[in-house]
Amino acid sequence: MHIISSAAEMQRIALDCKRSSKLIGVVPTMGYLHAGHASLIRAAHEECDIVITTIFVNPLQFAPTEDLSRYPRDLARDTAIASEAGTDMLFTPTVEEMYTPDFAVNISIGGVTAPFEGEFRPTHFDGVATVVAKLFLLTQPDIAFFGQKDYQQCMVVQKMVRDLAFPLEVRICPTLREHDGLAMSSRNVYLSAEDRINALVLHKALQEAQRLVESGERTRSRIEDLMKSIVVSMSIPHLRVDYIVAADAQTLEQPDVFAETQEIVLLLALRLGSTRLIDNMVVRAV
Repeated sequence: MHIISSAAEMQRIALDCKRSSKLIGVVPTMGYLHAGHASLIRAAHEECDIVITTIFVNPLQFAPTEDLSRYPRDLARDTAIASEAGTDMLFTPTVEEMYTPDFAVNISIGGVTAPFEGEFRPTHFDGVATVVAKLFLLTQPDIAFFGQKDYQQCMVVQKMVRDLAFPLEVRICPTLREHDGLAMSSRNVYLSAEDRINALVLHKALQEAQRLVESGERTRSRIEDLMKSIVVSMSIPHLRVDYIVAADAQTLEQPDVFAETQEIVLLLALRLGSTRLIDNMVVRAV
């Protein structure tokens, strides 16, 4: 596995691969890799000639009050996981390499960024779109692999790719979960032993809402109320709810009643102490 830290070198090598008709798969990450990231790398390895994994903790997507300074980092561990999963090139730029002192570009996407995460993290998706666009230009992917756990982020990236005509496919892969259902996340390392148990309420709420929808319920308020009641019934100390919602899986619109066969995304964002967790599930109305 070749480790690259220079943006110019990364782009030069990627363009050489393109000229050689190599199919490039890219897995953008912020590091502290886990089995979920490894599954994305393996998926890329199965389809592509060259797999590039990027590791960059992007300051543009963190608000001043968020956890940039304490975001977990372990490059040696990441290198081992990325290599074992099938990465050919590991791109690990510094902040200075990605953002020169006179860097002044901001990509802002409307519509799909407004609700949910956009309400609680209003600058987040601008930072995501800006860094992902630059990573795409540097790594030249034919296919970019993302995990469904960051559902709204996936929708933002897909919209940017469509609207700006990036010549690549965005592949959304299923969320990987721990044995007890907790969605894998780099931030899970922050959880205390008690909070780790309490965090299972996210998956429980999603499962119960899935059963409700599959039994024929299509009224949004009833679906959301069930998820909220499950979270409240756990009486978890130090828990704060950012949102618990059901929405159209393609547009994030929230009709009062979903149509038959409509795809519904169930979305939750909760804070356990200082740790913010998100999760989701896509179900089809009957």
